[in-house]
Amino acid sequence: MRSGQCGVESHQPGISYADAGVARRFAEQFGAGPAGIWRAPGRVNLIGEHTDYNDGFALPFAIGAAVSAAVSRRDDELMVLTSCQEPGGPVTVALADLAPGSVGGWAAYPAGVAWALRAADLPVGGVSLAVDADLAVGSGLSSSAALECATALAILDLHEIAVPRTELARLARLAENDFVGAPTGIMDQTAVLCGEAGHVLLLDCRTRSTTQIACDLGGSGLTIMIIDTRARHELTDGGYASRRAACEQAAYLLGVPALRDIADPGALDRLADPLLKRRARHVVTENDRVLRAVELLRAGQLGGIGPLLTASHASLRDDFDVSWPEADAAVETAIGAGALGARMTGGGFGGSLIALAAAAQVDVITEAVTREFAARAWRPPAFSTAVPSAPARRIR
Repeated sequence: MRSGQCGVESHQPGISYADAGVARRFAEQFGAGPAGIWRAPGRVNLIGEHTDYNDGFALPFAIGAAVSAAVSRRDDELMVLTSCQEPGGPVTVALADLAPGSVGGWAAYPAGVAWALRAADLPVGGVSLAVDADLAVGSGLSSSAALECATALAILDLHEIAVPRTELARLARLAENDFVGAPTGIMDQTAVLCGEAGHVLLLDCRTRSTTQIACDLGGSGLTIMIIDTRARHELTDGGYASRRAACEQAAYLLGVPALRDIADPGALDRLADPLLKRRARHVVTENDRVLRAVELLRAGQLGGIGPLLTASHASLRDDFDVSWPEADAAVETAIGAGALGARMTGGGFGGSLIALAAAAQVDVITEAVTREFAARAWRPPAFSTAVPSAPARRIR
């Protein structure tokens, strides 16, 4: 979803343009106002990339940019879906006909959620749903998980069904894995549903346990910048799946259930295939970086995370091969302009990076990266600030 196409000229205090726009879109499409509006944030992964499907550790947090969904129940067994970002009429699907591959494009994500909920024997029926966003698709900030989670919360609330958020994250992931066909891990949906303002979320992807870790950016005088390179990514194109398959093969050859069970990088010398060794080395060293970052946060040393971010990017670039030219150039330029550290965030192959910097350096870094992109004749990057924010919730 591109952002803001349904936005209105003015809005009430505390209500985003996307929230106001989606209510208007719903009324225009369905002839009445929605029963409610649900808002689900995107996420930034501070560190811990491609560790989730390896039963490892990750350190994501919810951000302010989000997907908004205006929803009402229907008397029939239909899902009628419309988006401010998509041209043409609404997409209508019969709940009884939902099956993996039966719905394509953006509508596959909310349809997949309905499919997953019904597969779990939850008694959910038809809904009318309109969506809008101030969160760009393909930016590496998990717009897909935000859409899934907003849909899931809305459907369950309207049907008065209570599901623990950790279980709901599993069902939303099932929609993305099995219905849409993107072989992602559990991190994105967990961050969207379980984040907490002012905290990053330590996620143990094996047990699905979560621990809130305080992250006082304001008190530290630091800022986490988001630099959207505007090189779009797509996690269903095969690159992501091949990395996951390589990790699973490496774990099998090492005789462990998952690469999370390897703590010593020296153990990877048992892998004869140099490609598998590089893929596994990223996961093993990234898990260690996550745990070291948590120690620094707990000690109040947020600035000390900078070198870990930069090391993570180098590993993703050199061992996991999921970075891209714009990200590499932006990381190097940001650090040269004073950032304490920087790394790509998200699955890779396009999207965004984060840079940790003193608040006073943000403008300098912004100007330096913008100049670098212009010199290379790339599209201008987009800049925003990442602040640990509230999780998905009903707002009206």
